[in-house]
Amino acid sequence: MKLIIQIPCFNEAETLPETLADLPREIDGIDRVEVLIVDDGSTDGTADVAREHGADHVVRFGQNKGLAAAFSRGLDVCLALGADVVVGTDADNQYVGADIAELVAPIVEGEADMVIGARPIREMADFSFVKKRLQRLGSFVVRMLSGTRVPDATSGFRAYSREAAMKLVVLGEFTYTLETIIQSQYKGLTVASVPIRVNPLTRKSRLFKSIPEYLRRSLNTMFRAYLLFRPLRVMGAAGVLLTLPGLALFARWLYFYFSVEGATGHVQSLIFGAIFVFVGFQVIVIGLLADLIAANRRFLEDVLYRVKKVEYDTPDRVVK
Repeated sequence: MKLIIQIPCFNEAETLPETLADLPREIDGIDRVEVLIVDDGSTDGTADVAREHGADHVVRFGQNKGLAAAFSRGLDVCLALGADVVVGTDADNQYVGADIAELVAPIVEGEADMVIGARPIREMADFSFVKKRLQRLGSFVVRMLSGTRVPDATSGFRAYSREAAMKLVVLGEFTYTLETIIQSQYKGLTVASVPIRVNPLTRKSRLFKSIPEYLRRSLNTMFRAYLLFRPLRVMGAAGVLLTLPGLALFARWLYFYFSVEGATGHVQSLIFGAIFVFVGFQVIVIGLLADLIAANRRFLEDVLYRVKKVEYDTPDRVVK
């Protein structure tokens, strides 16, 4: 069984040597461990540093494309290189490399398709009180949307089986952590979580500039991911919420029409009621159309999965 540890990097020449030195090269149940660096358009010589400190494979973007793109490219390359298990970690040495053995164990034993490392959030001194509460709230929302029991949804320390790596499709541009959990339920992937350790902070996060920005972008990612896989549920609920006030306004107009003022009173209730009902009906129709598009997308993703099986499981494949 072959394990490839993929590390997306953007200007990580300073922290990468320590990160690479901390990675295990022998793990029980794994025959071979390799390291892949995805250099996301670095300008500080990250790719050269990676090669000098033992990285087995280096893929480089000509310009910065973001974490989600680097992650997706890394999965493709790992599959092409014949990985049976893929582990994702960060270049800033946030996670303890030795815990990779715990991370891959459920996959090696056939108990899970994706395993997420749960950080000891409450004990992390570099996390502010607000950040800890937001992390717990965000993980709760993701659990509700995905039907999983993942306690640390934003953790980037993860392991994927070969099947999971083929099935996951990242469409967002910000990050992959939330989106992959939400879509796991709809792709029949079993998600597990194991406790992991963290190293002292080496630098601040580069993924976002402030907590409000991260919160905004994370909420947008969760909403879009859920809407992508459950459009009728979202749009249907929105349509009903719009229709109900309209029906209430209609009822109000009917009450006054037959019992109090006749046809001349409260026409505004009739007008606004008609607007609410019309808009609500339109939203429901849009939800039905979106559901049909989602069904077509699932068909296309199944085709993509089969294409990957043919491409990556073919002997003498070439990594480009």
